[in-house]
Amino acid sequence: MKTIKLFPILLLLFLSSCGSISVYSDFDKGVDFNQYKTYAFHRRGIDKAQISELDKKRILQAIDLELSKKGMTKSESPDLLINIFTKEREKVDVSQFNVGWGYGWGWNPYLWGGRNYINTSTEGTLYIDLIDAKKKELVWEGEGVGYLTQNRSKKEALINEFVAKILAQYPPAKK
Repeated sequence: MKTIKLFPILLLLFLSSCGSISVYSDFDKGVDFNQYKTYAFHRRGIDKAQISELDKKRILQAIDLELSKKGMTKSESPDLLINIFTKEREKVDVSQFNVGWGYGWGWNPYLWGGRNYINTSTEGTLYIDLIDAKKKELVWEGEGVGYLTQNRSKKEALINEFVAKILAQYPPAKK
């Protein structure tokens, strides 16, 4: 019987650990992305992101790494300005399990009562904007949505995964 009571807890732990990152991107279809070879960070925009300075630093380092893999370089006179924006929201999942026979959901003093399981998680969204430095126009935007962690040792890997998956969609595929 203990196995039946533990199953919902194990299921919730398994589902919460399998969080994946969903990514989306949008772009100006009239832009030739081959013209962009250099970039710089848009400091005024990045300073407005409401996350810790350490997380900003982690995100910017991950962006540097991914753009360098694409052959792009940082420059004082860039083709693109990089901006980031973040948001988060707390998600609360309540599950109720009735183990035993009784009159509906809830606690039954004569039989095994139902149990409530509450799982909270933080869903975060990271936006990476690429702005044409000469025209001062947004040309590409990537968005990643996934579950965040407070575990410092896992945080850097998660940020790197967010950024890598978002920037995997840049430059947009030609059709």
